[in-house]
Amino acid sequence: MLKDLFYKLNKKTNEPTKKGTYKDSEPVMTKCPNCKNLLFTKELIRNVHVCPKCDYHFPVTSDERLDALLDKNSKQLLFTNITSKNPLNFPNYISKLENDKRKTGLNEALRVAHGKIDGIEVVVAVMDTRVRMGSMGSAVGEMLAQAFNYATDRDLPVVVFTASGGARMQEGILSLMQMAKVSVAVKRHSNKGLLYVSYMTHPTTGGVSASFASVGDINLAESGALIGFAGRRVIEETIKEKLPNDFQTAEFLIDHGQLDKVVNRTEMRSLLAQILRLHE
Repeated sequence: MLKDLFYKLNKKTNEPTKKGTYKDSEPVMTKCPNCKNLLFTKELIRNVHVCPKCDYHFPVTSDERLDALLDKNSKQLLFTNITSKNPLNFPNYISKLENDKRKTGLNEALRVAHGKIDGIEVVVAVMDTRVRMGSMGSAVGEMLAQAFNYATDRDLPVVVFTASGGARMQEGILSLMQMAKVSVAVKRHSNKGLLYVSYMTHPTTGGVSASFASVGDINLAESGALIGFAGRRVIEETIKEKLPNDFQTAEFLIDHGQLDKVVNRTEMRSLLAQILRLHE
């Protein structure tokens, strides 16, 4: 049927698609949820999953992000053996994690890689919302801290792509402790005079936005990304005022001095290469 040709977010294949490649299992056409235009899926993939009509940024997996960013054959995955436990014996937590692992092929809501961007060595960490909405538990915090320590020991810059619902509620106070642990690793990296680029994508919220996502030497955000701490409804009920329609968007934050630049994903690789080259 015709509807089977259309892209549906909730039925997107879990198998990562490399930049510029197309699998027979994918639909021929993709419907943009923003402008409603029909797009050739091949063209959308070549455009790094950005709608060429309205610049809507489709969600991408951590592997798709890394493949679009890093030089060919330069990616070396790190810390893939770190996984979450269930320290608080939270009901059904492990079974939900196992289900996410089967669907995504990821051990946790983060990919860390050592690679090159335009020939420049860098450590890149990419959060993935397909695992527990990218929430930060003990394993994610440990992987991030290890990523910064790895880069510090080798005098390498770090780029972190954040996409998270915040701290992981199933791990309680232990998840909140990751905010401090990662921030200490960031500070150790900074004390050595090394570059940290924080690149916020949709959504970056809660304890992630309140800690390491906001302390980069350069803070970037993807077009249209939701960035904030508390939810809009909670804030409105607290201050008893109606908030602007664009509140907590990347565009709102740059207008209020909280970001250095809002970046279209099609410019992601070239901009990061330029930044890294300037700080090399």
